[in-house]
Parts: sequence; structure tokens; C-alpha cells
Amino acid sequence: MKIVCDRTALVDALTLASSVVMSRTTVPVLVCVKLTATDGTLRVEATDQDIRLALTLPSVQVHTDGEALIPADKFAQIVRSCDDSTLSIELEKHVACVKGEDAKFRIFGYDPKEYPGDREGAELPTEFEVSAGVLRRMIARTVFSTAADNTRYAFNGVLLERKGRKLRMVATDGRRLALVRGECSGPADGDATCIIPTKALNVLNRLLDDPEAAVRVARDRTRISFTVGESATLVSALIEGSFPPFDDVLPKDHDRRGTFDTSELAAAVKRAALLTNEESRGVRMAFGPTGVVISSRAAEMGDAEIHLPALSWEGETVEIGFNPGFITDVLRIADTTEVTFELKAPNRPGVIRIGAEFLYVIMPVNLAS
Repeated sequence: MKIVCDRTALVDALTLASSVVMSRTTVPVLVCVKLTATDGTLRVEATDQDIRLALTLPSVQVHTDGEALIPADKFAQIVRSCDDSTLSIELEKHVACVKGEDAKFRIFGYDPKEYPGDREGAELPTEFEVSAGVLRRMIARTVFSTAADNTRYAFNGVLLERKGRKLRMVATDGRRLALVRGECSGPADGDATCIIPTKALNVLNRLLDDPEAAVRVARDRTRISFTVGESATLVSALIEGSFPPFDDVLPKDHDRRGTFDTSELAAAVKRAALLTNEESRGVRMAFGPTGVVISSRAAEMGDAEIHLPALSWEGETVEIGFNPGFITDVLRIADTTEVTFELKAPNRPGVIRIGAEFLYVIMPVNLAS
């Protein structure tokens, strides 16, 4: 194999590929990227056996077709360190030679035949299409609510539910739940449900930089594939098991409702959270017609009280405790200037709504008097 390619495009591809490969493994080929040069293009592949990413770089000068299997981390570091606009990559047996104008690197690689075989998930029949902009917004509004590490594996992923041309994505860690709605194109009578790992969605989110790009989604019983335009395909194993039932527990009887400025509410909660600690993780929020008073107290540290006016308020006053991190998490991804709080009682879950397509259920916390 011998090619000349744009360094910036290669850096971007290797950065994405490095987010997929395994960082710790006894299988050396799983820390590698596979390069395939043919027909004027360079295909960059990475896998951790559960996720497979394939990126196609066009306009590559392919002098000799071929394949290479190179350790991803060191390869990416070398390519980033060069200042050249283009780089030459040539394979000598299983050693990759990377050349710039004033530098030459030799990286010991492996036999490409050792690379795990592709199950061709991209060739599954397309189930539906969705715009990259819609999918990116839905991912951003759910992945932050998944559990970082939970023995209930469904909590480590996001539920994707399709009913005709309507999509829903739902994530929960047991203490909060995020639900977002969107639309897709495809058969109006198609229904499907699956649980996608958080890692796969985080990688996919980085592929969706063009909001107008079409994303083709295909699925079978154990895997799902996303093809973004003509240059990127992500195939992921699905999480087995059942997602916890949530429709019946979504609050529907809230009789207290307030609207607040998004950025002002985020700032107020962050300030009150400054005087919380491991023992007092919650902030007290007293809602009423004049707005909300957010207070916190931590032993041997002090206390705080922040006043924030409401843009509107309906219903009786109510005091309730929340984990401030859960509130700032959702306000960070809000893309509207206003958010709505819906409440019922101090011991009942609260709801934050952002527009008409997103709701966020948050469990209250008990606060000492």
C-alpha cells in the first residue's frame, strides 16, 4: 500500500476511530485501526467488537492498493504532530512508514488478516431515515441521563422507539428520566424498539456535524447500523433485556407550573450548589408566584440563598429538594431561552420541559430541616 492523503482529514478520522478502539485489551489488533486503500479512497476502520466504525476519505492519491493494521493511539499522535498539509503512508510488510517534508516515522503494525471480520451490518435493509440534525438533538437530550455503570444493563443505553414516522428516545439511571420526540421518514406503519449502548451514541453524535445529512438506520435482532451520508457507517451491538416501563409513571397530574429564563435558572442553581457536600447533596427550591428561592446548607461550610423571579407561575406554593447536578445537566443541553418546571408535591417527581418535544423527570431528594 502507498498513498498520499490530506493530513487534516486523516487527523479527524483517526480521532473518531480512537474513540472506538479498546484502550486495554490482551488482543493487540483491537487497539489498531485498519486502513484500506483502493479506487482513490481510504477507508479507516475501528472496532472494540461491540462497535464498528468505518470512515471513507475521498480524494486520496492511491499509488498502490493495499491494507494496513496500525496501533491507533501512536498513529494518531504521529499524524497530529506533523505540520504538513499532506502525508505519505507506505506499507513495508507490516511496518507503516509515515513521511512528511522533514520527518519520517516507522510504526510496527500487524497482519490485516488478523483483524476481526465485518458482519456487514451496513448492508441490512434500511428501516428508516432521519436527518442528522434531528438525530443529534435527540442523542444530546438523552445520553446524559444514562447510568455510567449499572448492573441493570438497560440503564447503560438509550431506548429507541419507532412508531410509523414518530421517534422517541428515552434514557434513565433510575433517579431521572429524559424523553425526546422526533420524526423520521420511512413506511408509516413500521414499529421497532431497541436499546442502543451509550458509547455507540456518543461516537455517532460526533459523525452528525452536517445537520442536513441523511442518516439511514438499519437493524436486526442483535445490532443496529447508522450510515451518515456516503462517508461514515457505525454498526453497534444492541443491549439485550427490557427497558424499564416508563409511560405509566410519567407524571400527568401536576398542578403547579412555572416558567423561567434558562440561563438565569442554570446560574442560580450552580451558585446554590457551591455550598453543598457529600452529606447535603440537594438544594431546596421554594416555588411560588414571585419566583423560586434556591437554598443550600452544608455543615461546617455555610449556607446560600438565591432568589430568581419567574416569568410565569400557576398554582400553590411548594418546597422541594433536588440534586442540583441533575438540574444543571439538563439546562446545559437546553436550546430554548425558557424552560418550564411542573410540580405536584415535595415527595413527587418534578418535570422540566424544553419546548414541546422534550421532558425530563427528576426524583426529589429528602432535605434536613
